[in-house]
Amino acid sequence: MFFDAGETLVHPHPSFPDLLAAVLRREGHPVAAAAVRERAGIVFERFRRAAEANERWTTSPERSRAFWLGVYEAFLEDLGIPGGDGVVERIYETFTDLANYRLFEDVPPVLERLAAAGLVLGVISNFEEWLERLLEELGVRERFSVLVVSGLEGIEKPDPRIFLLAAERAGVSPQESVYVGDDPGFDVGPAAGVGMRPILIDRRGRFPGFTQAPRITTMAELPGVLGL
Repeated sequence: MFFDAGETLVHPHPSFPDLLAAVLRREGHPVAAAAVRERAGIVFERFRRAAEANERWTTSPERSRAFWLGVYEAFLEDLGIPGGDGVVERIYETFTDLANYRLFEDVPPVLERLAAAGLVLGVISNFEEWLERLLEELGVRERFSVLVVSGLEGIEKPDPRIFLLAAERAGVSPQESVYVGDDPGFDVGPAAGVGMRPILIDRRGRFPGFTQAPRITTMAELPGVLGL
């Protein structure tokens, strides 16, 4: 049983729009979280372009930093906020501070239930190398016997090798595996492509008409989908 990390297990607290808006307000730019939320497509579009260009943006701290600075600069430009005076750097520092992340509340009880059912649990994530430290800080690292993180492995979703590597480390075949993630292109499609059973977790209601795999909106629905 494999999981994505961001927006599946963990999230910026209280949310990406709220946190970014809070930073901007501290910097003297009164921006509402709703204004940031309306521009969330900037992030998704940047992810899409990175995948199409095979731009492995999480595989080194330098690449990750350059990627996210570009994303934050695009946000500021769209909001009409000057990017000088170090505001972009302070946004980056905020979103790389482990203290600004939380588990979704529905995650711990479901992980406990899955472990009690005898499932091997793992993580497959496009994330910086500090994901393991974050999971330790949040008290769930020991739940995962397999942790495959792009920032450590040098390969990123949707590359099928990252899924196959996780299955190999877990000692199972892809056909014996389930993968839960929040993005059709990065999670559902490539997981299905290697033979895993994909499940889309759509916490924000971004894909209401999705039918290519089971769709859940909270982790609490997962045991039922698995027949537990």
